[in-house]
This record gives sequence, C-alpha cells and structure tokens, in this order.
Amino acid sequence: MKPIPSQSADVRGKCDGDVPPSLNPADTPELLAEDSALAALLKSVASTSGENRFRTIARCLAQALGVKYAIVAEFLPEKASVRSLAFWIGDRFIDNAQWGLAGTPCERVLEGKFSLHSKNLQQEFPLDKPLIDLKAESYLGVPLIDQSGSILGHLFVMDTRPMPPVARNLAIFQVFAALAAGELARLRLEASLAESQERFRDLFDEAPIAYVHEGLDSRFIRANRAALRILGVKPEEVLTTFGRDLVPQTPEAQKRLREAFESIGRGTDTSGVVLELRRKDNNKPIWIQWWSKPDGAGTYTRTMFVDITERVLMEQEQARLRTQNKLLREEIKSAHNFDEIVGASPALMKVLENVDRVAPTDSTVLIQGETGTGKELIARAIHERSQRRSGPFVKVNCAALPAGLVESEFFGHEKGAFTGAVNSRRGRFELADGGTIFLDEVGEVAPDVQVKLLRVLQENEFERVGGSETIRVNVRVIAATNRDLPADVQAQRFRADLFYRLSVFPMAVPPLRDRVVDIPMLASYFVTQIAASVGKRIDEIDADTMDRLSRYAWPGNIRELRNVLERAVILCDGKSLRIAASELPSAGTPASSSNLLSLDDMERQHIAEVLKQTNGAIAGPGGAAKILGVPPSTLRSRMARLGLK
Repeated sequence: MKPIPSQSADVRGKCDGDVPPSLNPADTPELLAEDSALAALLKSVASTSGENRFRTIARCLAQALGVKYAIVAEFLPEKASVRSLAFWIGDRFIDNAQWGLAGTPCERVLEGKFSLHSKNLQQEFPLDKPLIDLKAESYLGVPLIDQSGSILGHLFVMDTRPMPPVARNLAIFQVFAALAAGELARLRLEASLAESQERFRDLFDEAPIAYVHEGLDSRFIRANRAALRILGVKPEEVLTTFGRDLVPQTPEAQKRLREAFESIGRGTDTSGVVLELRRKDNNKPIWIQWWSKPDGAGTYTRTMFVDITERVLMEQEQARLRTQNKLLREEIKSAHNFDEIVGASPALMKVLENVDRVAPTDSTVLIQGETGTGKELIARAIHERSQRRSGPFVKVNCAALPAGLVESEFFGHEKGAFTGAVNSRRGRFELADGGTIFLDEVGEVAPDVQVKLLRVLQENEFERVGGSETIRVNVRVIAATNRDLPADVQAQRFRADLFYRLSVFPMAVPPLRDRVVDIPMLASYFVTQIAASVGKRIDEIDADTMDRLSRYAWPGNIRELRNVLERAVILCDGKSLRIAASELPSAGTPASSSNLLSLDDMERQHIAEVLKQTNGAIAGPGGAAKILGVPPSTLRSRMARLGLK
C-alpha cells in the first residue's frame, strides 16, 4: 500500500527521530477500498454536520487508530490559545475546554506542521501539566487548513502507549483531518454570512432612507422602519400592502406610476421619479422621490425613496403665491383705482354703511350697478373690513373668460385634462382659500357652470377639470353684475337657486348721475393722480369745465369720467385743466332730470359715440374697449345685447 500525504509540506517525526514516509494523495481511494471498516466510519462522519460531525470524527478516528484520546480543536482569534470542539477520552466525551498553546505539543501545529511525538511526551513537554493527568505518552497532530491556506485549528490524537509512525495511520489521520477542516470552514462561513445578514438587517431596518422590496405586482415583501413611518403602514400590514394602492386616482399620478412600472418592466432602474401617494393610515397626501431597480432574477424590485412632502408643499405654496401675486400685479397694472372710495353724497354714504354692516360676516354679497360705478371697489372695501383681510382677494371677470375655459379658471384642471393642459393648475377658488373671491359680471356665467358654482357655494367643495379628488375650500363669495338678474331668472337665463344663494345681502351701487355732488371731488382726485403719473403739474380745473363735468349724464359712470380726464390731462398744456364743450357732446341738463334716457339707451348711445370716434375699432390701443375701460370680449357681448353692430 502506498503512503498518503499530510496537509503540511514539512512532515517529520520527533523524539525518536522517526520521519513518516512521504504520502501520495492518489492512494487514498485504494486505502478506503482495502479497509471496509474505515469506509463505514467515514460514512458515519459524512452523515453528520456541525458539532455532531466533530464528535463523530473524534470517536471514529480514535477507533480507527486504536488510541485513547482524539480531539478536534479550533484556534482562537489571537492564536495564543485553543478551544476543543469535540474531546473523546477512551469511551466517552468530556466537556470542551480551552487552553494556552505555549509549552504544548499543539504549538508546532500552529506553524502548519505535521507534529508526531512517538513516545516520552510528558518529558518533552514538562510544562504541560494536563499530559500528566491524562498519562499521555504519544501525540500526533495535523493542522486544519481551509482552501485559502489559513490555519483554522487542528486535529490531534494522544495515547497512553507509544505511537510508531505507521504510514497507514498517517493516511487515515489525513482523511479525517480533511473532513474536520472542511466542516470547520463551512461553519465559519455560515457564521460570517449570518453576521453579515444581521448587519445588513440592522442597516436595512434602521436606515434613515426608506427601503422596500416589492413583488412585480407591487405587493410589499419587506419594508424598513423609515418606509413604514412615511407610508403609514403597520408592521403587520406589510405583506398585505400593495404600492399601487397608495397612488391617488388622479390622471397625473397614475401616469407617473405607469411610466415607472414600464421602466422596471424593461429591466431598467428608475432614477429619482417623483410620485404622489396617500398614507395608508389617514389618506393624507405625501410625495416621495423614488428609485427602483429589479433584482438579478427579475422576481422583485428593490425600491428606495425619500420623503419630499415638505419640499413639494413649499413649492406648491410658492407657486400659489406667485400666481396670486401675478393676479394682483395684473390688477394693479389696470387703470382702475382700488385704493380709496372718493365721495360724500348721501347715496354713497348709504352704500358704505351697508359695507360696514356686512363686512364682519361671511355672508355672500351681490353688488348690483351699472358699468363703471365701482362695484369692484366696494367688494374690496368689504374684504378689507372683514376678518379675511389677511387672506387673498381673487378677482374673476366672468364675462372676459373664454366660454370653454370658464370651468377651468374657476376650479383648475389636471395635467392632460384637455388639449393644451400641459401642467396641473389651481383654479381661482383654490387660490382664494381662506380669503374672498370676487365674481365680477356673474350674470355672464354659462348655465352648465352655474350648477358647479352653486355646489361650491352650498358645500364649499369641487373637483378640478379632469380630476376625481374632491377639494374643499373656505371662501367668501362677493358677486357683481350690471344685468337685471331677476329678469334673467324669469327668462330662465340664470338659475333661480344660484340667484337666491348669491343675493343673501344685495347691495346697489348708485350711478354717477345720482352722485352729482361727488363729481368735483372725484375729478380733482383723478386729475391729481393722472398728472403725477404723466409728469405734469395741474393746479386747478377750469370752472366752466367743472360745470360741464357736473352736468354731463356719464352713462359710463366713474370709469368714463376717469378716461375723459386722462385724455384731457394728456392734452393739457398749462396748469389749469380745460375740456372743450365738444368733448362732452351729451352735456346738458343735470343727471337728475326726469328727461334722462333708460339705462340701456344711454349705454347704447355712449358705446355708439365711442365707436364713431374710433371708426368702429373695438380692440387695440385706440379701440373703443380701451377708451371705455372694458375687455374687448365684454364690449362685444354688450353690443350684441344692445343690438349694436
């Protein structure tokens, strides 16, 4: 029988000077084939694992070699001591023990050496007192080496008799050592993996960034604490939660979800997609920035996200303020005076008394009056004297809105709700939340929009165009019209229920012809204001001019008065303002005369005169709409109603 090699390249005997013959690994199968008893022992070892395998190796090795002691041991990290994994002593196992290597026969094995002491073991190692207790006479040890060449421990046997260097014994020893080394390496690898998994589990669970593992159907497989906290999901709800169910049913949110899932389906990762979600516990909106990538097998996705709700809400609030400021700037750019109400006539004082009465309440107000009487100024006065004065004041000119976009302007729209809706947009009611909305020329609202307007007034809620989410607002409504709404209700052009809802507190703003005593005060105020804006100094208004201003009927009311004075200031070359009689062709008897025309006749006559001056031009810098101070669309609708072409 040919010899079998040990694990160490340096194999030599000690004490007697006996050196084991060189071993050949190719002869191991022959050894097993010739010794059925040894094969049976090795089969017993192969059927075990872990601590049981070490115990089986020790027992079977002692039986195969006919020795009393067989020990499997591992070196501790500092390699200054060793700990037994299985300790066979004659006919039983004893408790595992730990001992230092210095001065013991095990010390040489630490160098990767095959160590054989055939006899006189106690004399060789006089400092190793346990050898005396065990009556050990001989020793054979071999290191346990893993595939990387690291020494993990050693396997050794001892006997109370001399142990000659028999090649067969060394070969058997080598086989058992290989089994012990393999099992010890496996256990250490398992321990290392378990430790790594535990560290990963701690990192996963305690990470400040949210992590979720989702199935391809978006069902949660695993989620860390940050994810549960952000999404409002309880630990016991993880396996019954589907990510797609947390996405609201708005067109924009669903579109982003589809795009993200399609990206994952192509095997690519999402890069910072922003998703709008709803918390599972209270349905409150949240926004996350989301990264997701499929695992290698494609059976689930690894998702990471951060909560950006505060950032999104801040951006939305900034957008709302920008829009609100834009509206205010647009209104400031218009030529109207909203800062002060000028006048002291009894008719105006009665209106202001009503403003003081209704302002502290939240009642809906319907302001009625002719074009140009300052209805918006009264609405602003109500807002500024109300408890909502710190909130927004949002104006909507219902007559100036295109018919197809009235609903979108009122209530907003979702992205993609109609052609040209490239972004989501808040409506005027949403912008006015916490403040006041002024619906100017409310009588021009189309019947189909009147229904939704009534719902807002009754229930304070609505949906954006193209959306399904109900939005609640807290808005005070002030409406204004120059139309005869009761007549429109009778003719079924205006909903009766909406009219009654709007006219909780009706107010009538008097025309300028009923405020003749206010005309000098208004004229002086406007001239001072306009002169300063154009860089002129005008000290007075000519007496004849003031008389003509006071006697003119002013069918366009205060707006017409201001436009006439602005034109006169521009043309004035001196410090005294004069307006020729030809500039006020309808001047005659005072406005309170019983010979005055009807409101429609006066409006028709005035518009016709202005159109004559502009040669029929409605829009543009010199058009009739500019002179009258109304949008071109409003002027066209008035002309159609009055029968003017």
